[in-house]
Amino acid sequence: MKNKEALVNAMITGGALRSPHIIKAFETIDRKYFVPEDFAEHIYVDAPLPIGKDQTISQPSTVAFMLELLGVQEGDRVLDIGSGSGWTTALLCAIVGGKGRVKGMERVDELVVQGQKNLAQFHFGSFCSIQKAGEHLGIPGETFDKILVSASADEIPEELFGQLKTGGVLVIPVRNSIFRFRKISPEQVSREEFPGFRFVPLIY
Repeated sequence: MKNKEALVNAMITGGALRSPHIIKAFETIDRKYFVPEDFAEHIYVDAPLPIGKDQTISQPSTVAFMLELLGVQEGDRVLDIGSGSGWTTALLCAIVGGKGRVKGMERVDELVVQGQKNLAQFHFGSFCSIQKAGEHLGIPGETFDKILVSASADEIPEELFGQLKTGGVLVIPVRNSIFRFRKISPEQVSREEFPGFRFVPLIY
């Protein structure tokens, strides 16, 4: 792809992007601000790219697919685990707006700094942030409407269900599948599996 518009149009045509408010976020948050200069010629290629420290910025169509599964809406409170260079966090911030809140979590110190710097270019304000991940997965003690995880877990991390509000949605890669979990009640969680994906491993 030569530019952002061509990439977005290709994802719409391919079916990865469907929702007008998510399409608008991709049109607003240009991937070029989150890709290292060494890979500038590949910014709009629908493929993952290295961002350093053995991490990648995910394939655009995969990000679109996951955001559509997540069903994030204006005003949602969202946790973004594995924020990397900050692209998914910025997309989420553009969707939820000032009435919502997005917390990006990243375990690699250099990427925390890079992600914060990239995010600052959009002047979202205090409702949108990236911080260093702690010893535990997510933010125990807090709850969210939506949780997005951008790295692959070996097993389903049950601890994240406790950080999800009733009615909330968790989208996470587990091995080579993307799962969508809906918290129907404090005791009941539904699950859907979408196989055929590859991600960097989730380490915590």
